[in-house]
Amino acid sequence: MNRQTIVRQRKAAAGTATKRRPRRSAARGHGQHTGAQLIEVAGRIFADQGFDGATGQDICRRAGVNSAAIVYHFGGMAGLHRAVLEEAQRRLVRTETLVAAVRAERDPRRQLEAFLGLIVRALTSPVSQSWAGRLFSREWVTPSTVYGPAHDRALAARSRTLKSIVGALTGHPPSHPLVARGCISVMAPCALLLLVNRRKLRRLMPQLHIGAPSAPELTRHLVDFALAGLGAISGRRIDRQAVPFNRPRRPAVRRRAARHA
Repeated sequence: MNRQTIVRQRKAAAGTATKRRPRRSAARGHGQHTGAQLIEVAGRIFADQGFDGATGQDICRRAGVNSAAIVYHFGGMAGLHRAVLEEAQRRLVRTETLVAAVRAERDPRRQLEAFLGLIVRALTSPVSQSWAGRLFSREWVTPSTVYGPAHDRALAARSRTLKSIVGALTGHPPSHPLVARGCISVMAPCALLLLVNRRKLRRLMPQLHIGAPSAPELTRHLVDFALAGLGAISGRRIDRQAVPFNRPRRPAVRRRAARHA
């Protein structure tokens, strides 16, 4: 076999490989679309019927996919439920986002504002009334049989973050019972916003407007209320006016320049 023949064969092989790549890419794209479609349909079904009331056949039929798709993409119904819960959490507020927002602040009062601000923003958004919010509510009140330790770990991370804030505000270690009671008091209004039917709440309290525009005012109210309560149960004076809300802070370099001017 001469050299020219070898070169032609290599070029032909390279051309064939190049032509096949888009097919693999298209297959991956189709697979991702199928997975996303299964999560969307399963999310609605899990939110309405719970995990135990859902069937893989019904989910696949509504999603318009092959009945084996759940096993292929998620390894089974438990894996699909886990992926759906992760997507619901992502749409509401991610644990990593909460932790990062708190760590960006040094003052525990601002940390509390950052923590509650993200949660209130999620609870007053349309997402809270979608299947993601309804599923999160269902799993919070009546966890399904496949509610796994991964989600408990995510909630535990949020709990540790809040306990560190409440502990700093009350002057007690995070393991103190007073801190645990304080965390319940802080989160109780958020739980009510998550669990109570919004139409019923409007009928009972028509003056209460819950929506995205009201998130900053509602956050301010919940932070003030929480600080007053934590100060009362701990016997510490917590100055609520010491750190104004949403005040833009200049960089340290600019502040030093202003002092020397």
